[in-house]
Amino acid sequence: MRNLRHANHDSLDEAGLVRLAQAGDGEAFRVIMQRGNQRLFRVARGVVRDDGEAEDVLQEAYACAFAAIGGFRGEAGMMTWLTRIVLNEARGRLRRRRPMVQLDQIEAAQMDGARVIPFPNAFGSAGPEADAARAQIRGLIEQAVDDLPEAFRMVFIMRDVEECSIEETAATLDLKPETVKTRLHRARRMLRTALDARLASTMVEAFPFLGARCNRITEAVLARLAAEGHLVQSGTSAAV
Repeated sequence: MRNLRHANHDSLDEAGLVRLAQAGDGEAFRVIMQRGNQRLFRVARGVVRDDGEAEDVLQEAYACAFAAIGGFRGEAGMMTWLTRIVLNEARGRLRRRRPMVQLDQIEAAQMDGARVIPFPNAFGSAGPEADAARAQIRGLIEQAVDDLPEAFRMVFIMRDVEECSIEETAATLDLKPETVKTRLHRARRMLRTALDARLASTMVEAFPFLGARCNRITEAVLARLAAEGHLVQSGTSAAV
């Protein structure tokens, strides 16, 4: 029975899932998280630059968002709404951990040039050696992206890693589209000497979101929502 209910939820559009989530349906929360986990984890990690802390950020952001989902009116899409909450949580942790660097300081540092990160040549044929080379390349990419100042890093992650449009990136980060274009250009320039164009196909594999991590975050958030009384009992969710 649970598998059938889960399959039905998987087929729902965003509006249908939101209606069920607002009624306290746990499976609706689950599907929303599974659809958004990878992008939101990447966004959180783009700010805090640590896998474990990014998980914590994502769990806290989900819990806060879902506790307040009754007030979601759909002026922005669900993913945009959740992304903003994740960004706020991640940046709040960063402020508590260390002072934020001002944008003029970032741009002044940019004028001094970017650090060059070397990388191996093309991997050649498929096989264990190629897999190891790709893993090494992903590590270099992730480190190079981590080294970008946050103002440029977040635009780069949204545009080149998550492949969001300029308009979606601007709306999510509360920027003008022209600012998104400028920051993306600067981010790419900082990375250009480190990332060869032949590695572009591996960019979308950076910061992989493994199934175990996805499940761990989803189950932790659902348990917290249940403990706080935000979920209805199984079988009592509202019809779409």
